[in-house]
Amino acid sequence: MVTPLRSTVDLVHGGRWTSLRRGEREWLWHRADPARAQVRPGQAFVDAGGLEECIPTVRGKPDHGDAWSRPWGPDGVATADFQLSRTIRHAGGAVVADYRLVAAPGWRFIWAAHALLDLSVGARLVTPAPLPGVDPALLSFGPDDGTAVGTILDGPAVSVVDGPDTLSFHLSAPGQPVSTALWRNLGGFPQPGPYRSIGVEPMLGKVFDLQEAGPDDAAVVPASGECSWRLTLT
Repeated sequence: MVTPLRSTVDLVHGGRWTSLRRGEREWLWHRADPARAQVRPGQAFVDAGGLEECIPTVRGKPDHGDAWSRPWGPDGVATADFQLSRTIRHAGGAVVADYRLVAAPGWRFIWAAHALLDLSVGARLVTPAPLPGVDPALLSFGPDDGTAVGTILDGPAVSVVDGPDTLSFHLSAPGQPVSTALWRNLGGFPQPGPYRSIGVEPMLGKVFDLQEAGPDDAAVVPASGECSWRLTLT
């Protein structure tokens, strides 16, 4: 029998995913920072690892968005601009997260499942097809070399292979631009006090900062005032 993938979340602290585990393998990286428990909306991002829900931007203001810093209820989170609900279920060994956003028609946003992963130096990122213009070296996570690079990969699906284990992400969002943000920090950030962290982040939109989004670079709420998407992890 295949061991299923399981998740846990912390609704009090931004709906943050605190575990993504299959058997003894924990995929989410964590970094102890007591400031994470005290954060308030509008404050600077506190990098504690796990998977944070970033909306309506990643970079820019609010830093990493306006959802990660707010307490969530069982039905999600609400701000002055949007209501976001999320339902997570475990089915067929996979973790499936369904999202529903309610906001003014035409409202533009970036959303990212900001997942920081606990990976060995032999891990690598695999895509269904070659990515033109992307340096293949960015897709491997070797020893720390003092670099920190963020880039965005086109397409709805990626997999991370680490030894005998594989974690796959698939994002379905009909009518919206989809991509995967990659944060490859091999001990180059922050200064002073850098540490290693690897982010593989399914994304609606194609830029980190909403303020830099061109006409086709951000998700847009349709005339109905509602949009939905699904993230599947296997």
